[in-house]
Amino acid sequence: MSDTSKTGLTYADAGVDIDAGNTLVERIKPAAKRTTRPGVMAGLGGFGAMFDLKGAGYSDPILVGATDGVGTKLRIAIDTGNVDGVGIDLVAMCVNDLVCQGAEPLFFLDYFATGKLELEQATRIINGIAKGCELSGCALIGGETAEMPGMYPEGDFDLAGFSVGAMERGADLPAGVEEGDVLVGITSNGVHSNGYSLVRAIVEKSGLGWGDDCPWGAGTLGEALLAPTTLYVKGCVAALKDEGAVHAFAHITGGGLTENLPRVLPEGLGANVELNAWPLPPVFKWLAEQGGLDEAEMLKTFNCGMGMVAVVKRDKAQAIGNTFEAAGHSVAVIGEIVAGEGVSYTGSLV
Repeated sequence: MSDTSKTGLTYADAGVDIDAGNTLVERIKPAAKRTTRPGVMAGLGGFGAMFDLKGAGYSDPILVGATDGVGTKLRIAIDTGNVDGVGIDLVAMCVNDLVCQGAEPLFFLDYFATGKLELEQATRIINGIAKGCELSGCALIGGETAEMPGMYPEGDFDLAGFSVGAMERGADLPAGVEEGDVLVGITSNGVHSNGYSLVRAIVEKSGLGWGDDCPWGAGTLGEALLAPTTLYVKGCVAALKDEGAVHAFAHITGGGLTENLPRVLPEGLGANVELNAWPLPPVFKWLAEQGGLDEAEMLKTFNCGMGMVAVVKRDKAQAIGNTFEAAGHSVAVIGEIVAGEGVSYTGSLV
């Protein structure tokens, strides 16, 4: 009689569970379906994803692409098990960049990599991605889940995202930035997704743990620092409908105001920012105090309370501010465009 006992290895024996991956796709299909928008041509599961620009309403479109990750903020999410918001962070870091080019985000694809696929964890993460897409009017039309044993320690994962937007030819930003333009700042809800290597070093220095009470607000320290990045897309898209009013958007990410505002300024022009124009949020006060950070370091590392800055015609500043407030944001006029180079500051953060 032949020996029918199992002697060969399987993919599952090597640590990759194809069935779990298929189950995940089925679990996230309802969330992805909620993100559908004009132009989407198929659901999840194909080898690629198709999108119809004409169906989305464009006649002579220019495509814009953006890709990003969440950075070491993921370390806090992994250590606390609070992974529900990092998908929103992932989407925000891409789509908030797209609108700075003048584009409307159309669709999004994600890359989720882990050592061992944990269905509950993965479902929560990708549901967060779908929520971010839903809030920004962007369709989740595909992605990749990579189970890679030996590449990540148990429980660890990494995220990357890729988004495509479109605009009609000739509508790209920045455009027409000139001396005297006003800087309309749109507030952040915290640290967003930049500077977390420094944040984590400051928390370690403070002696606090992620589960300790937040020193400046409700909940735990970990929960407060995991507040998802604000999505500015709908406010920005609405503002762009006031033709010629917005000359530029600057997404204030890594590099802070100091490094990001110059990215939208033509040669010979600088930005003067009045630091007393808005209150520094408590999280940044705490980080500055605990880390012994000077003002210059804060301004070139964190958003310091301003997650997006619109450069607008002076006589349109009030109207654009009203547009963002109607979209649920708080705003403040924080400065103006001046002759010169780079960013200069008046007043003080604290």
